[in-house]
Amino acid sequence: MSIFGKIMSAIFGSQPASAAPAGGAASPGAPAGSASTSAPAAAPMAAVDVAAIVDKAAAAHKGEKLEWRTSIVDLMKALDIDSSLAARKDLAKELGYSGDMNDSASMNVWLHKQVMSKLAANGGKLPPEIKH
Repeated sequence: MSIFGKIMSAIFGSQPASAAPAGGAASPGAPAGSASTSAPAAAPMAAVDVAAIVDKAAAAHKGEKLEWRTSIVDLMKALDIDSSLAARKDLAKELGYSGDMNDSASMNVWLHKQVMSKLAANGGKLPPEIKH
């Protein structure tokens, strides 16, 4: 499984992103649904409260203050996903990062933004302070 797939699975659980097109397929049957088919597949999925899920996961890491709202490393730690530099470089390749992977600070900021955007695009409900 890809690293982003692991993140999606940890947050969405039994509602993988692949469920979105199936829900969207029902829209064309309704005459009024044709206007909504141009919307992303996130509309037919039940919104998943990302903050509630990750806050709960982060709370399980007693003794660690995980700032997952701003840190890709802390997000991955909260979800019990390998957050090593090698894993983050793999995630960057997976998501199409074209910057300097040796500049880990810039890469990490980009990764966090991309992951949050992709979570939102797949039905994740994010608090306003972390929407990118």
